[in-house]
Amino acid sequence: MISKIINMAERIKDAEDRLLEALFESASVADDGFSVTVVRKIKRRLWVRRLTLPTAAIIGGAIAFKPLSGVVAALSGLASLLPTDTFSMATSAIPQLQSIQLETIVLGAILLAVGLFSVRMLED
Repeated sequence: MISKIINMAERIKDAEDRLLEALFESASVADDGFSVTVVRKIKRRLWVRRLTLPTAAIIGGAIAFKPLSGVVAALSGLASLLPTDTFSMATSAIPQLQSIQLETIVLGAILLAVGLFSVRMLED
């Protein structure tokens, strides 16, 4: 059984609706693979854009590794200049922290900052 809504919609069609249907019902135009080539080029460009930023980040990280290690070494050298009495008084309430060296804490803080910065850069 055909519903009345479909029959009503077919009766309301005017000349413009029939002309529009005729345009969409026509046979497709042969393009000799043109549309396939265009789609392939678009996909290739999309993959190039997706891979450009991670590749640049890896190359930049490789270039910045040596200066970053120098910064870490300089900060650990500065950490040795800090008075140890202040640090031992601050950690006297927690006995487990007394065994941790200050260089490890500084290195962990630097790695945390670099990690948070890199995650933020990836989001942008």
